Amino acid sequence: MVDNNVLEACKAGLQAWQNAFNRQDAKGCAEQYNDASVMEARPFGIFEGRDAIENFWQGIIDQGFNDVNYTDVTWEPAGDNGFILSAKWTMNKAFGVVHKELWAMQSDGSAKLVSDCFEVQGER
Repeated sequence: MVDNNVLEACKAGLQAWQNAFNRQDAKGCAEQYNDASVMEARPFGIFEGRDAIENFWQGIIDQGFNDVNYTDVTWEPAGDNGFILSAKWTMNKAFGVVHKELWAMQSDGSAKLVSDCFEVQGER
């Protein structure tokens, strides 16, 4: 059975990440990850922890990337307190796929990214 409260918290986390990116706020992006998150950004590498993730997003923003949009989004339950998102994404200068974002409930009632695996597949 799907817990709609958990799903809505995960969707709110995704929206907060997207809003932060689209206003060019790397810190706001990083705040949607929990402290111990691991992000695999293909082909760039693996980034561990919120500071490394913030630095990655700042570098992307500094290169002029913006206007992220997700399509073909699917949410699958992951245990009792999380969901896995997969999707396609586009930005002004690139496109790709989200292979697996694991969103999980936190003690404060929000959902944060625990792990993130996405891939850039081309330029626009």
